[in-house]
Amino acid sequence: MNERVLMSRDGPKQRIFAQLAEIAAALGHPHRLEILELIAQGERCVEDLAAVTGLSLANASRHLQVLRRARLAEPRRDGKRMLYSLVSETDVIALLASLGRVGERNVAEIGRVMDAYFRARDAMEPVARTALLERLREGHTTLLDVRPADEFALGHLPGAVNIPLDRLDTILAGLPPDHAVIAYCRGPYCILSFEAVARLRSCGVEAYRLEDGYPEWRAAGLPVEG
Repeated sequence: MNERVLMSRDGPKQRIFAQLAEIAAALGHPHRLEILELIAQGERCVEDLAAVTGLSLANASRHLQVLRRARLAEPRRDGKRMLYSLVSETDVIALLASLGRVGERNVAEIGRVMDAYFRARDAMEPVARTALLERLREGHTTLLDVRPADEFALGHLPGAVNIPLDRLDTILAGLPPDHAVIAYCRGPYCILSFEAVARLRSCGVEAYRLEDGYPEWRAAGLPVEG
């Protein structure tokens, strides 16, 4: 009996579960989830990640080491800089998307935040990727990337125009009157596209947001530029 219990504790299933638990633990911090969202846009150095997240360089490095041990992120040396990117990008993005769906379905506080912030700014159905492709083929659509310029340079949807949120007012006069605007940003919980759509609509522009962001588009195997 004891031998069977020992085999069960040290069996292949338990060893696999132990490694999966390490991945789950790596996901168990909001700063690390934010870092994963950022490096999903493209390779980022530690200094940039620290600046964007508001973390100290030491804290950002510690979080990256946890993600590295869990095989969620990997470094590449570029001169004196260490650049990080996702490991198995498509799988990690799918994992984060699944985590979000479970949270939205099962955690009441997430639902309250979605209602109070996101849906309050845009209660309309977002534009699906397939629908966006069709709209772009037909024309009469302006595709707006509202991420910072450095993230746009790392990669973006074909034909997108990069106008960060703080410069949005500068393009209003130049928008073709017969064009709808579709905005996208870093992902489903990035506030930038919600804010952009709300601001454009307040100025009388027909505006929508993409259902998710650049990483999900790329992970779906759709074309990108940059």
